[in-house]
Amino acid sequence: MTRLNCWEFKKCGKQSGKGSKNDPVVCPVTEEKRLDGTHGGTNAGRACWVVAGTLCGGQVQGTFAKKYANCDKCDFYQMVEKEEGPRLQLALFLLEKLKRG
Repeated sequence: MTRLNCWEFKKCGKQSGKGSKNDPVVCPVTEEKRLDGTHGGTNAGRACWVVAGTLCGGQVQGTFAKKYANCDKCDFYQMVEKEEGPRLQLALFLLEKLKRG
């Protein structure tokens, strides 16, 4: 079952295939296939908090270590956390999936 992804929830317009001539930047979450299916999302759309270089709020967010404190307060993250409950995959597990490639 596919669930709401971060770019749909936030309506940022930064998903793959949506870049425009004036703003060709695409968020890496939309193309991160190693986390496809995580929490029922497309690519890393429901695990955006572990992906470096996300474009939240129009700003590049940097590494997991630098951005996670903000992600923990994010309304999208909190929604996923609530929806997944005990099935929520821990950030360390997701980071390991990214590392293994």
